[in-house]
Amino acid sequence: MKYLKQIRKEKGYTQQKVALDLNVSRESLSYYENGKRQPSLELLVAFSKYYNVSIDYLITGKEFIKR
Repeated sequence: MKYLKQIRKEKGYTQQKVALDLNVSRESLSYYENGKRQPSLELLVAFSKYYNVSIDYLITGKEFIKR
């Protein structure tokens, strides 16, 4: 989930801001960003909407392309 950290930094957001906005602890967000925990599917959807990127991007760093 290293792309969680990357996109957060690209947006200029702090961990505290994202944690407050998504109603998770800053510590949990840090664990997700550093691969120590895996977010639930529900939280992945929330991250996707929050950052306006696909879940694929959050996992692989590449946007989903329809064929």
